[in-house]
Amino acid sequence: MATREELNTVEQANIADALTTLLFRRRSRSLDQVLDDKFVRDMHRRMFGDVWAWAGTYRTTERNIGIDPYQVPVAVRDLMDNARHWFADGVTWISPDEALCKVHHRLVAIHPFPNGNGRLARAFTDVLARASGRPPFTWGGGSDLQATNPDRDAYLTALRQIDRNPEDVTALGALITFARS
Repeated sequence: MATREELNTVEQANIADALTTLLFRRRSRSLDQVLDDKFVRDMHRRMFGDVWAWAGTYRTTERNIGIDPYQVPVAVRDLMDNARHWFADGVTWISPDEALCKVHHRLVAIHPFPNGNGRLARAFTDVLARASGRPPFTWGGGSDLQATNPDRDAYLTALRQIDRNPEDVTALGALITFARS
């Protein structure tokens, strides 16, 4: 790949193939299968493995976003454990869409990989939605959230509001509204 455009084209094809396999298979995966840190790594590898040799490997260097790289494995496992509780039978204190958006936000905030974290988090959330019996999100009606546009701005604003106050239900509501728009 000689140009950024070629890289983007190959990445998009790789992601499309992965999502076709992950979202549109005859039987959806169970919550236990999806809520596993190995599944997160395998999904990243499937989405980006044709482009990046490190795909599916947690980052080991600092970034301007995300937690300390050495905390990443534990943080992803903790997130999966928390999500199992949020999706447990009989849980009524959190709605499925709230739980999905909390998982999405936290996965973005952890920033487990060197690249592709937002795309992974959106795709993972959609696979998790399907595993929990919910429809996937539309994420702003299919806008290109990699490009600068009003939908990307709304998405990032909602994430940043939750960053400032993770318990702010209004901020979480803004992310849910965007994700379902």
